[in-house]
Amino acid sequence: MSEIEVAAQVIGGKVANIRLREKTGRKIELGDLLIVEEDDGSGLLLQVYDLEFGSQIPQSMRELAAGYTLEGYGSNLDFLDPKLRNYIVAVVRGIARINGSKVTIPKILPRFFSTVRDIREEDLKFLTKPEHPIYLGKVRSGSKVLDVDVFLNGVDMFTHHVLIPATTGRGKSNLVKVMLWSAVGKKFGILVLDAHNEYYGIGNDLGLKDHPDAKDNIVYYSTNPPPGANTLVTNLKSVKPWHFEGIIRFTDAQREAIQLYYDRFKERWLEQLVQETPSDSDEISAKTIAVIQRRLKTNLGLYFEEDRGLICKNKAFNDKAGEATISNIIQSLESGKIVIVDTSQLSDKAELLIGSIIGHGVFFRYQEYKGVGELDNKPVVSIIIEEAPRVLSMETLENTGENIYDIIAREGRKFKVGLVAITQLTSVIPTTVLSNLNTKIILGNEMSSERKAIISSSPQDLSNDNRTIASLDKGEAIVSSIFTNFAVPVQIPLFEEFVKSYNINSKKTGDTFFTG
Repeated sequence: MSEIEVAAQVIGGKVANIRLREKTGRKIELGDLLIVEEDDGSGLLLQVYDLEFGSQIPQSMRELAAGYTLEGYGSNLDFLDPKLRNYIVAVVRGIARINGSKVTIPKILPRFFSTVRDIREEDLKFLTKPEHPIYLGKVRSGSKVLDVDVFLNGVDMFTHHVLIPATTGRGKSNLVKVMLWSAVGKKFGILVLDAHNEYYGIGNDLGLKDHPDAKDNIVYYSTNPPPGANTLVTNLKSVKPWHFEGIIRFTDAQREAIQLYYDRFKERWLEQLVQETPSDSDEISAKTIAVIQRRLKTNLGLYFEEDRGLICKNKAFNDKAGEATISNIIQSLESGKIVIVDTSQLSDKAELLIGSIIGHGVFFRYQEYKGVGELDNKPVVSIIIEEAPRVLSMETLENTGENIYDIIAREGRKFKVGLVAITQLTSVIPTTVLSNLNTKIILGNEMSSERKAIISSSPQDLSNDNRTIASLDKGEAIVSSIFTNFAVPVQIPLFEEFVKSYNINSKKTGDTFFTG
């Protein structure tokens, strides 16, 4: 190894806490990837998780020298010999042992006084493009971006669920846009509950509508759709009692009343219940009916007035139109299309209810396919939900009971139905759910409690990455997945730049997939 390549030298430590002395002028960063070359031709891949000062001069002497300078008694500190007696110590751990295309978990220490160099792109040639690739970004070493693409197999990733945790402003939406753009045309059925109407691209805004294959692969629903898109209106006949589970809190007596109306009036149960004049009967009290009606009015905008009849204040529900909306959405998902549902004009509960109706429809249809041996011929379906704690938090599950999102997180992979949960608050999601989200794309998070929850539930050991996660800038992420050999640091491209690169490569190669 030439002198110019040397970044540091091993000076001690233990397996999870190897200490390196930095070569003067190298400026090693948190998250940097470094390589120790072994005699057998393999390489030990190291990652920096802490930095500290090192010195051969006693602390008291350094304080005295600093005092002389600060108080104006002199500024000549050459006797401290900065290149030899003062230095930076990088604390690293081995994350992979690389031998050609073979990658294993490291079980050895590097040789004492081994020289360490920066990682090269050729060191990562084992990161190949898988089947059904979903693009996430490029490998990042500290703040340096390498020209090495990071893909995950979309079938594996979506089936086994994804968690995207981050605080506001760290690039969650940008990441999802990149992932969705990469998924267009690859026969993944993806339902996007778009609470901010930011993925499709309205008017001149760049979005998934601008993908060259959008016409055949993107379906958009909105209560106020642009020309050529679909109107989001759900007929009340599509709503069943179990769709409310985990969405609106009802007591046991209220659930029994709802079930009684469903058994008696079938698909018109909701209309009948909303129009009912509360009065005591042998089966249901007037108070129970009144409370149910009040909650339907408050959460969904459904109520009845004598002079106006049944009112659906929420545009997403209607007693006359929209009978085919849910079945059409499910059919589009089953055909491997991305369905974006603009829920920005809906109440929180209305958005979750629509997602519940679709989720139940997909999940139970895919259960049937598995029962008759047809599931292998169906595409993976994934549901992307923002602010996931609304349906997956411990409090929600305790107060409102099990819901379809929780069921999918725990059982969906058996039926090729997945969940992509986006959240700022990982700590409120039960560990039983977190443990089933087998790919975590971790963006920056300054909250200690949230980092602890993320680290404790990650597929790889990230116990030393607390500071690294806190220092992640916008667009920087760590991909921890059961489908990667180690937690891969990535730089997610800005969506607009990614689309520009995609279009350039498509023209050059004639390939509609991003080539990196």
